[in-house]
Amino acid sequence: MSECAAERGRMAGLLLLCAASALLLAAVGAIPPPEEAARMARFVLHSCDWGALATLSAQEGLRGRPFANIFSISDGPPGPFGGSGVPYLYLTDMEISVQDLEVNSNASLTVSLAQTPYCRRHRYDPQNPLCAHIIFVGSIVKVNDSEAVLAKKALFSRHPEMESWPKDHDWFFAKFNITNIWVLDYFGGLKIVTPEEYYSVKPYGLLDAVSEVIRWEKIRVMLMWK
Repeated sequence: MSECAAERGRMAGLLLLCAASALLLAAVGAIPPPEEAARMARFVLHSCDWGALATLSAQEGLRGRPFANIFSISDGPPGPFGGSGVPYLYLTDMEISVQDLEVNSNASLTVSLAQTPYCRRHRYDPQNPLCAHIIFVGSIVKVNDSEAVLAKKALFSRHPEMESWPKDHDWFFAKFNITNIWVLDYFGGLKIVTPEEYYSVKPYGLLDAVSEVIRWEKIRVMLMWK
């Protein structure tokens, strides 16, 4: 193979690698299409740092009424490979909503892309279905010691301030145990996703992108040896 051909192959390979990298980055940042409701639910949760947790109040004068509150959440460290799909929380018994949960652990959790640059960039109102939001229903449960390690990594990577919160508040790690999922990401009403469907997918379509990178790498090698 001549030096000229080799150089031509290297240049072509570089261009193809750049294109493949751009493809991978696009796949990482792209919002899932409306027909992939389960992946949309995973994507929105992993994109969000907080959510609205609704409990049934146990407070005097409000007993049995809905009570929504904001909580910091995380399903894993930021990035395409960090999402577990499990919403983790850092709680204390001193918190009013946690006191509700001690009486009735059932709750709902709503997360929305309205808190991300996506909806602002497209000028979507938070109530616009295209500004996707997910409603989870289930219960809050305290995690065991082994899972607490995962919860700590997930939460402290996104909310480093938590490490300095008062130790005498007896903070503990908990998770939202999902039983029902509703997705609103397009016109035509809510979509129902089962927990099994939800946990069987990943928030980002990386497999297709990685396959494309491998395909382009094969082409690059072929060009180098022409």
